[in-house]
Amino acid sequence: MSRTVFCEYLKKDAEGLDFQLYPGELGKRIFDNISKEAWTLWQKKQIMLINEKKLNMMNVEHRQFLEGAMQDFLFAGKDIEVEGYVPLKSK
Repeated sequence: MSRTVFCEYLKKDAEGLDFQLYPGELGKRIFDNISKEAWTLWQKKQIMLINEKKLNMMNVEHRQFLEGAMQDFLFAGKDIEVEGYVPLKSK
């Protein structure tokens, strides 16, 4: 049985995550307030950031940058711009 949360990103009730995916207090906040749909959107953006900025997840500064971007995206409503990325235009 799935759980429902009020998603801070989508601003509506949606299916919640199955378990806490991120450690600590931030992970609990994500688990309690972010939906599966919003988390999936973040994961796509995260992959783009890692690839385009050539982030190394062994580097503490790179992980801190990514965590800040995640908080901005999920909780502050900031769209994360990826330099050089141009979305495909639909026909």
